[in-house]
Amino acid sequence: MKKLTIISLILMLLLLSACGKAKKENHQVSITLDWTPNTNHTGLYVAQELGYFTDEGLDVQILQPGQNITDQIVATGKSHFGISYQENVIRARSEGIPLVSVAAVIQHNTSGFASLKSANIKSPKDFEGKRYGSWDSPSEIAILKNVMEGHQADFGKVKIISGIYDFFSTIGKDADFEWIYYGWDGVVAEQRGIDIDYLPLRELNPIFDYYTPVIISSEDFLADNPEIAKKFMRAVKKGYDFAIAEPEKAADILIKNVPELDYEQVKLSAQYLAKEYQADAAYWGMQKSEVWFGFANWMSDEGLIDRPIDVEKAFSNSYLED
Repeated sequence: MKKLTIISLILMLLLLSACGKAKKENHQVSITLDWTPNTNHTGLYVAQELGYFTDEGLDVQILQPGQNITDQIVATGKSHFGISYQENVIRARSEGIPLVSVAAVIQHNTSGFASLKSANIKSPKDFEGKRYGSWDSPSEIAILKNVMEGHQADFGKVKIISGIYDFFSTIGKDADFEWIYYGWDGVVAEQRGIDIDYLPLRELNPIFDYYTPVIISSEDFLADNPEIAKKFMRAVKKGYDFAIAEPEKAADILIKNVPELDYEQVKLSAQYLAKEYQADAAYWGMQKSEVWFGFANWMSDEGLIDRPIDVEKAFSNSYLED
């Protein structure tokens, strides 16, 4: 009996030791969102809910930035990954902050200028004499000016209204036209039966078909943890591939994890983005050098960055390639 007891004890200790080792193998990884959770982030929640991260031996935390800026959180190592934008990565690198974009969440820019049909804004020429609701982005006004000048419109005839963040509570009241992401506000306008005119940025000037949003990390983390980065991105890619193939199921997963979101808005947005996440790219997340070079050169020409950047170091597809 004593021998059996000792053997049983040894087996239990071995089992506990094995469990402990298995637990240690799950690497802690964090990703900080750019804003409150929305359908741009669906692939992350899918990867978490369906165990794609766990399958890669990762324990992933999806965080919100709070009052901080995601780019700074990632740059200082307080988060391994983050959601940001191509323009932010370019600006950061021009300031010597080595952020790297490792995936394009959406292949083409799905944002543009929107107005109520009653405003009769059919082209950038019609922006003259109107009020523009600005969210105060550093490059926002430069883009608006470029678009207008490209359509022989006088930018000086636009009145800029700062601090506009909610399209539906301000459009037609505080501002005549605003910059929206169609996959979020545009689908809601359709849902509510609100007639709007929408001018996609990528159609107004091809240089503005840049990546927004992107997944970022820091050069230091990627250099020190290349295999973890590949595992993380492999799981994330599976999450977005699922969102592309099964938008309704992906929307259900997002709602389950973020129940405060509007159910109908998430459903409509998921269906819209299912066609946009990858679009015409060879695979989800792929980034093209011409998109990076084009927009970085434009920012430099416009004086939006202090010095040119090494564009090849600003982004990488290698963490998505097998």
